[in-house]
Amino acid sequence: MIEVRPGGRRRIDRVLAPDYTDGIERLPLAAVRALRDEAAQEETDLSYLRRLLHARIDILRAERQRRAEGGSAVVDQLATILASNAVGPATGRGRYQIQEPSRADAHQRHVEALVADVDLSDVGALSDGKLDLALRTFVSEEASVSGRRREVQAVVDRLNAEIADRYQNGSASVDELLAAERGWPTNPGRTKG
Repeated sequence: MIEVRPGGRRRIDRVLAPDYTDGIERLPLAAVRALRDEAAQEETDLSYLRRLLHARIDILRAERQRRAEGGSAVVDQLATILASNAVGPATGRGRYQIQEPSRADAHQRHVEALVADVDLSDVGALSDGKLDLALRTFVSEEASVSGRRREVQAVVDRLNAEIADRYQNGSASVDELLAAERGWPTNPGRTKG
């Protein structure tokens, strides 16, 4: 389960703290963007963790189906199993992400530690009990991760809305954004040619 610790130092603890977006309307635009970028990075990490869990769930479900219906070993179907999830219909509020997961190794270890003694490279050797336990564990963890991801997405949406409002009401300008990205001084009376 993804726990949020009040006052914790982890990024998820900060992003999901009740006061994370308090007073953002008074912060400089750069500070709001920094908060948004931090929250977006957490969303990216949770999305990556979720994909790891989905892959394991798909493998275990395929083995369960193979046992019920017969057929070739799951390892022989692995590319098809994983590809069907990758090209399936999108669900939730997935969005284009430019960041890479910042804690990929930690997420991999987390997923591997969820179920002891479950070797997904040979799911056919698992007892029915171990298969069912592993599937229930991964499904439960995926539900927890998805819930936290939705909470983080709401924070990102709140910060994006603040940024958009500033552009809409004229308190922020695209010219200033472009000048800052190019390293130009931001002088309202001066234009670059």
